[in-house]
Amino acid sequence: MANEHVCPWWMIHTFDNPVRRLFHNPEAMLGPYLHADTRAADIGCGIGFFSIGMARLVGGSGRVFAMDLQEKMLAGVERRARKAGLSGRIETRKVEANDLAAPDLKGSLDLVLAFWMLHEVPDQERFLGQVKELLKPGGLFYLAEPRMHVKARDFDGSLALAGELGMRLMERPEVRLSRGAVLAA
Repeated sequence: MANEHVCPWWMIHTFDNPVRRLFHNPEAMLGPYLHADTRAADIGCGIGFFSIGMARLVGGSGRVFAMDLQEKMLAGVERRARKAGLSGRIETRKVEANDLAAPDLKGSLDLVLAFWMLHEVPDQERFLGQVKELLKPGGLFYLAEPRMHVKARDFDGSLALAGELGMRLMERPEVRLSRGAVLAA
């Protein structure tokens, strides 16, 4: 499904490159929330910048589900996972703009990450409801949106919507260049 608001695959290297670790270190950012044996999803994973770091954190018996709209992004995740020796920990899944299509994952995830992508979602209420369904009771939703695209009032509106759907705000981590929040199901 084409969506003019989705970052095109050919543009991903402008911000998903080795320099990005200076601003967003996946292991440092997500380390407090992920540990060995946990299950997590990286929704809007791009070519796997966070998925790879998450796979390191969940260990050999954990699992990361890298989800994206674009096949070329998912191919990038698979290529990077093979190169990092993490293929067995990451499963790629193609999703649709308004459907995560993951009934087999309902109630099974410890953490869902949505980094710099919620502003691209056409129906935030539906998306946030699906995220909540994926989480175990008490599971965490780590949300970060780019300050350059998302105003504070719009981010707060997304948090209020998540609250209406039954998620509660746990903390507002400092995320460089971003607005961040961690919510619990």
